[in-house]
Amino acid sequence: MREAHAHLAGYGEALTIPSLSGCASLAECLDRVRQAAADSEANQWVRLTSARVESWPERRWPTMRELNAACRARCVIMSFDHHSAMANTSALVAAGLRAGVSVSENGLVCIDPGGEPTGVLLEDAAYKAWQSAPEPDERERERQVGVALASLRSLGYTEAHDLNSQPWLGPILSRLERRGELDLRVWLYPPVADIERSVRGRHAWESESVRVAGAKIFADGTLNSRTAFMLEPYLEPLPGMERGKAMLSPWELAAHVAATARLGYPVAVHAIGDAAARMVLDALEHELAHGGGERARQEFPYRVEHCELIDEADVGRFARLGVVCGVQPCHLLADVEALRRFVPAPRLERVLPMRELIATGCRPGELMWFGSDVPIVGADPADSVQAATQRRRPGMLQAAAIGWSQRIGEAEAWAAFGLADGASPGHRLR
Repeated sequence: MREAHAHLAGYGEALTIPSLSGCASLAECLDRVRQAAADSEANQWVRLTSARVESWPERRWPTMRELNAACRARCVIMSFDHHSAMANTSALVAAGLRAGVSVSENGLVCIDPGGEPTGVLLEDAAYKAWQSAPEPDERERERQVGVALASLRSLGYTEAHDLNSQPWLGPILSRLERRGELDLRVWLYPPVADIERSVRGRHAWESESVRVAGAKIFADGTLNSRTAFMLEPYLEPLPGMERGKAMLSPWELAAHVAATARLGYPVAVHAIGDAAARMVLDALEHELAHGGGERARQEFPYRVEHCELIDEADVGRFARLGVVCGVQPCHLLADVEALRRFVPAPRLERVLPMRELIATGCRPGELMWFGSDVPIVGADPADSVQAATQRRRPGMLQAAAIGWSQRIGEAEAWAAFGLADGASPGHRLR
């Protein structure tokens, strides 16, 4: 069984730090922050994952005052998907983030009406804050990667694709393999900025089980953060970002795709909004028709990852171009409230249009691949099958389903994990 979208290092780390999963309110969130601060060393950052703010009655992050009061002078950062985060004053100072400081054209430090940071960070600003926390040493990295692999294996996976792979991940996997501790095949997708270095250095550690499979590119943000690039405006858009934001221009994207093809590799592109999906398909279509795309995909396919919204006019392009649609249906279970709050009703019924994709030729397991995006959400494949077939969390009424007409069959869902007969490997839906 194939886990087609994972972040191994992040997963291993997430298994060792506090989670806000299941948190029912802002008050409970702050209680968990206090407990995490009390349970850790005084000089450690307090990091928390799985903050599903839209599911809380308050539907907001803590204020800076609330978060500072919960942890005093400790550095604290929390997030759901790493495209947005909440950090306290100490963490902002440590990361060098303050109002008026430019992170990049894709990073935003949100401010209140008085011009002071709220603590909410978007895209590159959130990433910079997370990266400012002390990094684990090499031994701890290896341990965390091993824990992540063991967890995936326990869920029945025999293959994992790491999207946005760190330069040290290949060598660690190679060491684990030499010691007989690697029992999964792993495909690596370094960031496009690192792909040339990874290709040059891969001969020192690459094997039949550990392969460089392409470069990772980000075309937009996420629906939760309202930074996914959309064809139509959000219901509650961020100021100046009515349709979210593309993380790069069409020309920059085309240049990255072409440069990676010249190295002999395809790309896997993060595209959540329908405008981003169209931009990526345009770039891939051009490279396949006029560049080195056909040669670059001889061994590994071109991929568009997430594809939470695809305009009806673009659905059939995946099969026509032979491009893999990489989907993580399990995100829908966590995103029900955010989707209903931010996505207009006509678009809401087109979230994860898997039925249309299959109808236009994206056969599950061939051009439709399922993954989880772990650790952003859990890696249990039954969660994605639940989302793909029921379009809602367990216990919800059918009326609460998102895009009910786009549901697919259970055998089709399991086939998207690479199971040839579409049979569940012993997993039960909840």
